[in-house]
Amino acid sequence: MSLKKGHEVTLTIEGAAFKGKGIGKVDGMAVFVTGTMPGDEVKARIIKRKKNYREGKLLEILNPSPDRTEPLCQHAKVCGGCSWQHVPYQKQLEFKTQQVTDHIHRIGGLDTPVLPALGSEKELYYRNKMEYSVSTRRWLTEEEIHSEEFVDDSGFAAGLHAPGRFDKILNLNECHLQRKESFEILSFVRKYCEENNIEAFNTFEKTGYLRHVMIRTAHHTDDFMVNLVTFKDEPETIKHLSEELLNAFPVITTIVNNVNDQISPVAIGRYEHVIYGPGYIRDKIGEFEFKIHPNAFFQTNTAQAEKLYEVARTYADLKDGDVVYDLYCGVGTLSLFMSQKASKVLGIELVDVAVENARYNAKENNVENVSFVKGDMKDVFTPEMVQEFGTPDVLITDPPRAGMHPDVVSRLCELKVPRIVYVSCDSSTMARDLKILSEVYDVIEVQPVDMFPQTYHVEAVAKLSLKEI
Repeated sequence: MSLKKGHEVTLTIEGAAFKGKGIGKVDGMAVFVTGTMPGDEVKARIIKRKKNYREGKLLEILNPSPDRTEPLCQHAKVCGGCSWQHVPYQKQLEFKTQQVTDHIHRIGGLDTPVLPALGSEKELYYRNKMEYSVSTRRWLTEEEIHSEEFVDDSGFAAGLHAPGRFDKILNLNECHLQRKESFEILSFVRKYCEENNIEAFNTFEKTGYLRHVMIRTAHHTDDFMVNLVTFKDEPETIKHLSEELLNAFPVITTIVNNVNDQISPVAIGRYEHVIYGPGYIRDKIGEFEFKIHPNAFFQTNTAQAEKLYEVARTYADLKDGDVVYDLYCGVGTLSLFMSQKASKVLGIELVDVAVENARYNAKENNVENVSFVKGDMKDVFTPEMVQEFGTPDVLITDPPRAGMHPDVVSRLCELKVPRIVYVSCDSSTMARDLKILSEVYDVIEVQPVDMFPQTYHVEAVAKLSLKEI
């Protein structure tokens, strides 16, 4: 069988693979199908033809896996927010553990043990931030797409982007990623705007008013933020909407208006107005408290971030007098977490605003043994830096999804720090880096941590120790 594009095939899903897609085989050729899970027998249409594999679109589940579960959310099949709601949570953890294991063994070429993934106590309602988009173009349902009658997709749509589409918004009627007030507020704003002729932002014509509704909540406090991102600065419009929101939702402790009058679709304004409350929320990670402003980075799943940091601190095995380097430190949350047991911590980060936030967070928490340096890791991580700040006893690295720059990996091999803790949001690139580091370090073990239930994403922490000569 040639498995050409457009062909329909029947196959049994044998495993979970790249980006959470189910994988089966037809005449020895691997076929990846989104929305499936191991044990499903499905009918799929080939939509992509690659040299060594095919990608298929799920047409029908002929015989469901005995493990398959019914998604809670009505949007689960079309929304990109929860791609694994049809997979029971314990199975999600098993698949994530296997994914990390495959990467470490296959890409890294290591026989390092991978521990079972640490699960989240909350399988739903765990996110402290949701960024809903607003548009004049609505994503149609399957029924509407196949309807013989004309269906208008224009209007006021508020929700999440349809997978792979920057211009179409899935009009959400429910969402179970954040506490229930979140989508209730979204529904309220949508209705208010429709009733008061407030226009959604038009991506193509660059007209309209409302662009995003961002909601931030706190895990350890009762703080609750609504950030209304608009294309224009209209004080009276935002004032009236905010008053109605506060009347309907007394849980709100602050409302902010970010004004993004630029082409960029991000939910960050060129400037902002605090409409009500302090303009930020407060939350904690461990013993440390943080002021979280509308556009500040903060770990999305607070409770799981604490588990992740505890694993990292345990792997660091800090001793009195230890000097710690925290590469790609972001806003310094992990640096602060390490500071309780270390004599000195140096955080290194490329992004200006992140370094400013890191210094601010250290000052707010009265932490005096932490310093932060701005710069590209491959440029500033030099022998001169080590001479200035001291030779590290422990090095923490938490790089972006692409992993560490080859120059940084080489520098670590030369520096021969006694202990390294590698925190990763992409175990495939981590495995690539560990393969090189394993020439100088023993990779003791890897601990996956599930920060994002109902999705295929998984964090992982690796413990490395300098080889004895």
